[in-house]
Amino acid sequence: MPISFLLFGCNGRMGHVVSQRCKDSSDYTVAAGVDIVTDAPFGYPVTAVPGDGKVDAVLCFAHAAGEGVMTAIETARRSGTPLVMATTGLSGEQESSLKAAAQTIPVCWSANMSLGVNLMMDLVRRAASVLGLDYDIEIVERHHNTKVDAPSGTALMLYRAAESVLPYEPEPVYDRQPLRRPRGKHEIGLSAVRGGTIVGQHDVIFAGPDEVIEIRHTAQSRDIYATGALRAVAFVVGQVPGLYTMTDVIDA
Repeated sequence: MPISFLLFGCNGRMGHVVSQRCKDSSDYTVAAGVDIVTDAPFGYPVTAVPGDGKVDAVLCFAHAAGEGVMTAIETARRSGTPLVMATTGLSGEQESSLKAAAQTIPVCWSANMSLGVNLMMDLVRRAASVLGLDYDIEIVERHHNTKVDAPSGTALMLYRAAESVLPYEPEPVYDRQPLRRPRGKHEIGLSAVRGGTIVGQHDVIFAGPDEVIEIRHTAQSRDIYATGALRAVAFVVGQVPGLYTMTDVIDA
């Protein structure tokens, strides 16, 4: 039997990518969708308010600025259904609600569902642990011109990956223009580029004495996020309550 799930944000860009993947797959099925736009181009029912039907999981790609994220969390918590939160740019309140829900249901949460990006995080941790004392670290991310949050959630994930292994407390710097001073030894710069239809590119630069090492991930389509999200759905079904990440998914 295919894994069935409720899809929040089903009529957004990622919602359509996930829906198309499920349409072509015998392993997953979207039982119903929730969106402020109630068109139903993929055949499953779409409503603005979630119904009471039984599903194996809830997958959320709703926009962080709307009500969909909190509704998805509450829907999953109230019904005891495993939740995959794939929305980026969550607010502090949304993060707190997600963590509270993980006390009673299994929750998989990542700012980036790509398997490659999450492998990149491991590489960044390894590089920072070896090079951190002697190399300057910079993070540059590029996205399409309609992305509203900056820096991206993935850039912040990469920052935290480096931070977790450095022997000092780094200082994030988002804008050097007003500083008018040499780069601090413990700074990590985070730069955001917005333009065109760039799906997503992230570079972590380790600049040291006489050499530069760069770790790059380039997303060539949104399919990679759908692949990771569906793998997370399969993982979270049957897990005990707790807060999981894509690292758990990869290691399973």
